[in-house]
Amino acid sequence: MTATMRTSPLAVAVAGRKPELREVHGMPVPARFPGERDTWKATIGICDVSALVRAGLKGPGAEAWLAARNVPVPAAANSWTHAGGGLVARLARTEFLIEDGCDDVAAARLRAELQAGEPGVYPVIRQDCALALAGAAVNELLVQTCNADFASQSAADSIVTLTQMVGVSVTVLRDDRGTVPCYRVWCDGTMGPYFWETLIGIAEELGGGPVGIASLFADTAT
Repeated sequence: MTATMRTSPLAVAVAGRKPELREVHGMPVPARFPGERDTWKATIGICDVSALVRAGLKGPGAEAWLAARNVPVPAAANSWTHAGGGLVARLARTEFLIEDGCDDVAAARLRAELQAGEPGVYPVIRQDCALALAGAAVNELLVQTCNADFASQSAADSIVTLTQMVGVSVTVLRDDRGTVPCYRVWCDGTMGPYFWETLIGIAEELGGGPVGIASLFADTAT
């Protein structure tokens, strides 16, 4: 692992479960948990993906700034699209979230460029706790934790939902892993430990639990 490490908002919360750690974009995150099996696909697995690098920006010039850098921009607010192994989400008419996959560097590059300053384009600091909720029972967890109607959405709808789960403000989108339903969720990093522990408790009641990033991302960097 590198000398200078980023730290997940969930580092302390997951430590007691003694996961196998792997470095992703300079952050140690659980690759697998002891005794982890693929049976979570039939129930629900909750994965810490906070290591994926994000860039946020907003302002009247944000869309043109991204387009000039060949970043695919969703046409409508509250929608998203894939970009390489990562994604681009349009959170409002002039606000965007870009997130890299395990092997991408686009968000990191954009974040560096934003520091130079650009009229009408303003960086948004992203210090997220980021989770992936995946498995056949994922909608049962969502029904218990959130009032938003996710059951009527499909991955093809490419909808971004800003709502609350267990009292925490979250951004949610559906991004299935093959045939396995999967929702990506971001919240403020300071709320991460509470959010994680609450969702893990519900997932375990449903027969699931925590899973490592290697279970959801075949291209997990080392």
